[in-house]
Amino acid sequence: MIKILIADNHPIVRMGVKQVLEHVSDIEVIADASTTTELFNKLEIFTPDVILLEMDIPEINGIATLRKIKKQYPNIRVLIYSGQSEDVYALSTIRAGAFGYLSKTSDIDYIISAIRKVSEGNMFITNELAQRLAFDEGTQKPRRFFRKLSTREVEVLKLLASGKRNKEVAQGLDLNEKTVSTYKARLMRKLNVDNLVDLLQQAKALELY
Repeated sequence: MIKILIADNHPIVRMGVKQVLEHVSDIEVIADASTTTELFNKLEIFTPDVILLEMDIPEINGIATLRKIKKQYPNIRVLIYSGQSEDVYALSTIRAGAFGYLSKTSDIDYIISAIRKVSEGNMFITNELAQRLAFDEGTQKPRRFFRKLSTREVEVLKLLASGKRNKEVAQGLDLNEKTVSTYKARLMRKLNVDNLVDLLQQAKALELY
């Protein structure tokens, strides 16, 4: 039996996924959580095989949450389940230790297949992402820009795009403000801009907000 924990801040999503998986003979939803605090509290009680983790779960962003899970619970596999752009986030989450990235628009059979594959310790990526990994040249401009960014740079850019100040970004990612300023300067250089307004416009082009 594959034990699942669903971490998503939308009650209707948690309820819907649970109801779908209840009818799958080899999968059992053992817990769910709506915030990162609740998630880690549940992990002290339950030991899932797979966490279905929403990218934008409240309190800590998805990539930071993923890193924390990998550090504290290295044997638990994480499948990112998100409405965010696969173009932007799939590679970053996989680099950070996710076993796969699944769109919330996916068919039910696709979700079940992804859970089974990840539970066995295998990576799950869509055919579209596999093709982009294999044939990166000639992709669209925002995607090429994104390939220049590290996972941490994407995290910083996303928080800046959401209106966070340097101090808040530092607190959210457990960094100091000077380091955040360094990341911001690096982002401006990589995205070929020289001010915060243009940086955020690039973030919008990358579908970060």
